[in-house]
Amino acid sequence: MIFARIRWLYALIVIFSGMTLMITIFHLVPNPYAQKISAWFIRLLVFLPVRVKGTPDPEAQMFLLNHQSDIDIGIMETITPKDLAWVAKKELFDVPFFGLVVKLPKDIALERESKSSLVKLIKECKDRLDHGRVITIFPEGTRTETGKMKPFKAGAKIVADKFTLKVQPVVLIATAWHFSNKRKDFRPGSVTAVYMDSFVADKEDPEWLNNLHAQMQKVYDDELANHPRYR
Repeated sequence: MIFARIRWLYALIVIFSGMTLMITIFHLVPNPYAQKISAWFIRLLVFLPVRVKGTPDPEAQMFLLNHQSDIDIGIMETITPKDLAWVAKKELFDVPFFGLVVKLPKDIALERESKSSLVKLIKECKDRLDHGRVITIFPEGTRTETGKMKPFKAGAKIVADKFTLKVQPVVLIATAWHFSNKRKDFRPGSVTAVYMDSFVADKEDPEWLNNLHAQMQKVYDDELANHPRYR
């Protein structure tokens, strides 16, 4: 137990240092290099190689990811050269220090259960898309460490349908096994990220997000079955 806590504290220090690095160099390098450098800094120092399966779509305009761990964002930043515009809950933008990590690159704040926030979300997504960025969302809305994805919230579908976006799902496998604030544990080792086939959002299909949830869960379960250490 004590070694798990020591590993976890080490990872926390590295993550904090990476965020500090990002804030320090943000105005010194072109966007999105500060985010990429910070993410690679963290990944290398916590010894998390990533095995990528599937093919990233260079024309993708939205990434949808499952969410288990605080390392998910860093992993995604290092497996794509794209300039990602993350959609995150508004409360994170108000957190001292961490708020700068999402404010500086102009990530998108989402105020839950607010109709006016939905209008603002659509407007800000349009702005980021016009600047060539890829909207990146955890459609579950929060982390879950159970391995069973929570129902997807409608915001991702509303934005994708509004602008007929090309969407690419990405499934991250058992990242909570590697880093968990809940368990206060960190385990180095290879992480798997699966790029699924991209598709163009069809607003005439009211079920595409629910169907995607089932497809992503199946990919997750199939990958997990091939990794005995996660069982």
